[in-house]
Amino acid sequence: MGNDPMNNQISDVHIGQLASVGQIAAGIAHEVRNPLTSVKGFLQLLKEKSPDTYIDVAEAELNNALLTLENLLQVSKPDMEDELLSTFNLCAEIESILYLFQDQQYRVKLETNFENVDSAIVSGKRNQLKKTFFNLFKNAFEAIPDKGTIYVNQFIRDGYVYILVKDTGVGIPKDKCALLGTPFFTTKENGTGMGLTQVFTTIYQHGGRIEVDSEENVGTTFRIILPIDISHIQHGVVRLNIKNVESGNLKEYLLENQDVFEQHLLSEAVNVRDKINEIHTVGNIDLLGNAQKLVLFIVENRRHELMMFAQKEGEAWAKHSLTIAFKLEWLQAIRRVLWNFLYNFDRIRGTETNREEFFTLEKNINDLIDQFLNSFFISYTNYKEEVLQSQQEIIEDLSVPIIPIIDSMCILPLIGKVDNDRMLGMKEKIFNQISQHKIMTLIMDFSGVAIIEEEAILYFLKILEGISMMGCKTVITGIRPECVNTMIDLNLTISDKAETYGTLNQALEKYLMRRDV
Repeated sequence: MGNDPMNNQISDVHIGQLASVGQIAAGIAHEVRNPLTSVKGFLQLLKEKSPDTYIDVAEAELNNALLTLENLLQVSKPDMEDELLSTFNLCAEIESILYLFQDQQYRVKLETNFENVDSAIVSGKRNQLKKTFFNLFKNAFEAIPDKGTIYVNQFIRDGYVYILVKDTGVGIPKDKCALLGTPFFTTKENGTGMGLTQVFTTIYQHGGRIEVDSEENVGTTFRIILPIDISHIQHGVVRLNIKNVESGNLKEYLLENQDVFEQHLLSEAVNVRDKINEIHTVGNIDLLGNAQKLVLFIVENRRHELMMFAQKEGEAWAKHSLTIAFKLEWLQAIRRVLWNFLYNFDRIRGTETNREEFFTLEKNINDLIDQFLNSFFISYTNYKEEVLQSQQEIIEDLSVPIIPIIDSMCILPLIGKVDNDRMLGMKEKIFNQISQHKIMTLIMDFSGVAIIEEEAILYFLKILEGISMMGCKTVITGIRPECVNTMIDLNLTISDKAETYGTLNQALEKYLMRRDV
């Protein structure tokens, strides 16, 4: 939290203390679990002989206690798990985790900025770290009760990868920050504290550290700092065992050595190579074939075809929601392998390239790859925005469900919180439906609405006036006391704009009875 190590930073000493607390708690949990398991067995026997409601309640509470102990054992001693160590791209894993929260991104905006994707390679227990970031993101979304933003940033500094998770949620009191990660400490009403205990313990076990910055009613930032694995980094060009071509044509050289190119590419893209079959199955995308196509477009300077190919690729990756970090790693691997092949092309031909020729070639090739990336991301983003827009329109339609009852009479049942944004959407939908279906009576039921914002009430009165101007009568039912109090405080009335009833049934009985008469 800022730069003050005494108040703001979760120090290594504190993390060690949390780990010690976790180990002690795990030992206690282990000792307590055994007798509780025995008690559970006797309760089950007693239940078979003389069933009783109290036994069911006791058994349910006992199961809750055992589940809590199991969670405590799991998060307090992650090294007890049998998961093997592996090397992987942290950005790719984080992006795949964020995809799991797509259902939340209609109310919470998610902004990501990954600066050093290729270098974000860490060594450790992949599933444990994935669970760690899942818990962090889950807490961030839950910290935002209504609308807000979550920022996820990544960068490399001094041999460490930094992951910043910032939310605009309710925040944490300053005096409580030092307790974060302690088993059973939580600021959530129904929380257990086990999620953050797992976060702190796992990061500590992986040689990392955590910094937390929080302010009530402003938000919270978690900084996860992990050492990068530098063993995968290769410096300089690589001499390859490749075939020469008599023509000296670069395209023929690449085609002749296609197998070597693909093998070298797979060795460079350590995280993508295990996903090739999955990406082909999900999106019908041939990564190796497309890599060869991209390289030929570049060396032959087929700029227009390259741009069209990038747009097609961007749409395909967006359509099937494929992990974008894999695409970035794959393209950077293609760039490195292509330069290796160009070096070996000159080497086996005995050609020496002067500095001006080299820098001209370097500028042209890297410009083309960068243009491909730019077009790819524009296409990817445009497709995603179109999908989100269409989904938002569906949600808006569902939020204003105008239901026909009889000719020229409809019901609009409203549920949940009504704010000014929702009123704006309602206005357009209501006016269009009245015009399209020639609605003469619109019954608006507010029994499912607990909160109406003051600004929304003022706008609602304008909507009632518009409905009247279109020759439609408004009937309002089920207004709850909270909403009535708000209208009285604002010195507002709707009695001159709509007919009101206590319940929807009362209104239906009266209007359907009129029709029968």
